[in-house]
Amino acid sequence: VLLERQGVINALITAVGLPRQELMNTPGAIVLGMVYDFLPFMILPIYNTVSKIDSHLIEAAYDLGASKAMTYAKVIIPLTVPGIVSGVTMVFIPALTTFVISNMLGGGKINLIGNIIEQEFTVNSNWYLGSGLSLVMMIFIIASMLLLQKFDKTGGQNLI
Repeated sequence: VLLERQGVINALITAVGLPRQELMNTPGAIVLGMVYDFLPFMILPIYNTVSKIDSHLIEAAYDLGASKAMTYAKVIIPLTVPGIVSGVTMVFIPALTTFVISNMLGGGKINLIGNIIEQEFTVNSNWYLGSGLSLVMMIFIIASMLLLQKFDKTGGQNLI
């Protein structure tokens, strides 16, 4: 409804005087759908860690002469790293394996790795290639989770 040729977004575009755009079946539609779907899973852990920051630490940074930008870079960001790591962990795997969003918003024209694996199992009946691609993706996911764990100073104890 939002992205269709006669949808809400095109109505807003034409109200401003611009020509209608084809928004469905585009990479932008897939990105918009994935952001809409996965953004809450990134925001909630970050919000949780930001809400637990002691306000005295921010006040101390200001008292010591730090600007707002320096306080943000040197105090707030380092204290929110566990929430960022948690959010990335919660978003990464579903975003990598999704195939429904790209089928619906991309019209089956744009394939993500999840689409290719799903097609190998269902359409092509090539269980061997589908399984092999799944294992390659699993190895990639495990390697990236190990890399993320390296940046998590708490060892995953404060994640969620």
